[in-house]
Amino acid sequence: MHAYRSHTCADLTKENVGDTVRLAGWVHRVRDHGGVLFIDLRDHFGMTQVICDPDSPVFADVEKVRSEWCIRIDGTVKARDESLINPRLPTGEIEVYCRGIETLGRAGELPLPVFGEPDYPEETRLKYRFLDLRRETLHKNMVLRSDVVRDLRERMWGQGFNEYQTPILTASSPEGARDFLVPSRLHPGKFYALPQAPQQFKQLIMVSGFDKYFQIAPCFRDEDPRADRSPTDFYQLDLEMSFVEQEDVFATIEPVMRGCFEKFGGGRTVDQAFPRIPYAEALLKYGTDKPDLRNPIEMQVVSEHFAGSGFAIFANLLEKEGTEIRAIPAPKGGSRKFCDRMNKFAQEQGLPGMGYIFWRDGEDGLEAAGPLAKNIGPERTEAIRQQLSLGKGDAAFFLGGKPSEFEGVAGRARTVIGDELELTDKDRFAFCWIIDFPMYEKDDEGGIDFSHNPFSMPQGGMEALDGDPLEVKGFQYDLACNGYELVSGAIRNHRPEIMFKAFEIAGYDEAEVRNRFGGMVNAFQYGAPPHGGCAAGIDRMVMLLADEQNIRQVIMFPMNQQAQDLMMGAPSEPTPQQLRELGLRVLPRE
Repeated sequence: MHAYRSHTCADLTKENVGDTVRLAGWVHRVRDHGGVLFIDLRDHFGMTQVICDPDSPVFADVEKVRSEWCIRIDGTVKARDESLINPRLPTGEIEVYCRGIETLGRAGELPLPVFGEPDYPEETRLKYRFLDLRRETLHKNMVLRSDVVRDLRERMWGQGFNEYQTPILTASSPEGARDFLVPSRLHPGKFYALPQAPQQFKQLIMVSGFDKYFQIAPCFRDEDPRADRSPTDFYQLDLEMSFVEQEDVFATIEPVMRGCFEKFGGGRTVDQAFPRIPYAEALLKYGTDKPDLRNPIEMQVVSEHFAGSGFAIFANLLEKEGTEIRAIPAPKGGSRKFCDRMNKFAQEQGLPGMGYIFWRDGEDGLEAAGPLAKNIGPERTEAIRQQLSLGKGDAAFFLGGKPSEFEGVAGRARTVIGDELELTDKDRFAFCWIIDFPMYEKDDEGGIDFSHNPFSMPQGGMEALDGDPLEVKGFQYDLACNGYELVSGAIRNHRPEIMFKAFEIAGYDEAEVRNRFGGMVNAFQYGAPPHGGCAAGIDRMVMLLADEQNIRQVIMFPMNQQAQDLMMGAPSEPTPQQLRELGLRVLPRE
């Protein structure tokens, strides 16, 4: 017999009754029922109940075991009594009568329990992540992640893609986030950067004549943490294709995403259509460029109904350039209590409030109620109701000003309204492409900077760059699902003269472009093919599939909110010898 096990803790069934078996795993829990001991023995695969009574030659040894000891059991498979069968376990029809035991690894007093998965402070869970990962939920999440990665690889191979690896140490480049820098020992005073993405390398692979590339790629960005973003590193399905247009990329990645979510979505439906929504339309209707289409609410511009009205706040706002009033319909939200709650929500978001109108039965039929209704009168409120297709028991909320100043709050309010009124269908995955992103935006100093990927081809090519930069759209696209951005990509700028012009608008002269992107610029001068691609965030995909709200629940060994690894003690201070070898000195912060 094998030194540790003849079967896993998920293998044994009624067909094994009478067999002599050997199992190994962790003690999930111990129960004493009137002198008869029961051990739930757990391994990676499942759980088996072990029973030991005073007639067993190892009863005294079994009495000593405690939760999370790693043990080996020898015993005989017995059928459980009919009344004691556990239908929730694959091994629920049997138990193993213990005749031998060996302790493989003792466990001290546990800093957090595994059985029952009670809530524990996240800092404790991260410090003892190896124990946290023994819990059923996290364990399942990690297996799911592994299955998803394998599935993505198989789907890409099935479409004729080849997997290639790109460097981990490279040069720094402006890709929207801070780089992690690595000092060079052989070249004092110079630094490598960990790649924010394999962007330049995958484009160079296309120039090198490899038609279809993909990689499960690690990416490193020194970012502020959020619930849906790791502060240090993440993994993505990275792909690039030659001789393609935007629709070719869509046609490639859509079946990969749809198939993966159908396979691992736990029975939730996946919308078959992936609608294309221009960026400006997404902000107008949903207040975000990653809309949750499970929520049917679409915002509308209603400025005409408030211009010159008796509601002075909105009427005066509309006299200023670049302002408008938008309405958020709220079907079934027509109660003063709910309206007041949403008004308070807006105040918590930093706005003075959020106007509202709701419709109810009145003496002469349908009646508009609320402070706004009194100020603008019945004709205007009726026109708003008809535009928004609302009726009795419904409401509408209103925000005004420059859209850039209130769109974010409007988008969050739309989400809250959809959730609280149970309008959002939680049992499906709704994908949509966001297209026609602006190439440029104004920075904090009023200058022009890239708003998205700097290596994208502008729509219209060189001619488009001769006009107003803020009007230029790029062949850039994101795939959103249920309120999260899952995929981002672009058709690339493969023409050196267009690249120089595009970077010049953003404040980079030709010399700087050649210095920072010399490898790519040189390559593009030797017959670069038109190419494009995208990348799908694996962490976020698994977070959605696992129905988790925090991305750390689907990462094996995540950092905490302060970008610290509490288990391994990173980041750590270098030794004086390490600093000398690198020619570095650490200065105290002022």
